[in-house]
Amino acid sequence: MQLSCAGCKKPTLQPKKLKLKLRSKVNISIPKGSIYGLLGPNGAGKSTLINILAGLVNKSSGSVNIWGFDQDENPRQSRAAIGVMPQELNLDPFFTPGASLDMQAGLYGVPKNQRKTDEILRLIGLEDKANSYARSLSGGMRRRLLLGKALVHSPQILVLDEPTAGVDIGLRQMLWDNVRQLNADGMTVILTTHYLEEAQEMCDQIAIIPRGITAGLRYDRKPSIQARY
Repeated sequence: MQLSCAGCKKPTLQPKKLKLKLRSKVNISIPKGSIYGLLGPNGAGKSTLINILAGLVNKSSGSVNIWGFDQDENPRQSRAAIGVMPQELNLDPFFTPGASLDMQAGLYGVPKNQRKTDEILRLIGLEDKANSYARSLSGGMRRRLLLGKALVHSPQILVLDEPTAGVDIGLRQMLWDNVRQLNADGMTVILTTHYLEEAQEMCDQIAIIPRGITAGLRYDRKPSIQARY
């Protein structure tokens, strides 16, 4: 098992009382080399769970194991094993795609002679925009650059948090072609999405997260997800 999250609870802020209240436990195990889908309504906790896995949010209880590393005992190794493509466009408008990828690799401690900036730019289709400022890129190009930033340290696990929300058909197809290639090369992929047809097409297994509680559903045939939900 490549990634597991056992008994994790996420804290939620109560603004009036300025306290943290615990929500329902989440238990999830993701096989190595799979494309695993996380589905659920807005506010169910998909992004929060991803942020816990990435070490961006502190869990209040439970354990997380990523690529054999316990998140509490080996935080640096567990975080280095995972790359996250977030929902939000968090790019510096005055950096070029090439500079953004190079800086991100440096933040992960990747030596200069081991960085794959040009290779990643070719993968995400931004080789001809390598020296253009990020502010001049289209929305779709910026989203592709987010994917590239998640790949700079060659993670074993790639997390895509609603990567195709609001993008056109061409970009969506290019993104999924890239994801399929990365998965075929051995990378484990975790996908959150609101598009059931997308989950059916891409995922090997799916977990539904209603109100913070996972109900693991094994993906079988294409009509099953939409027929049930």
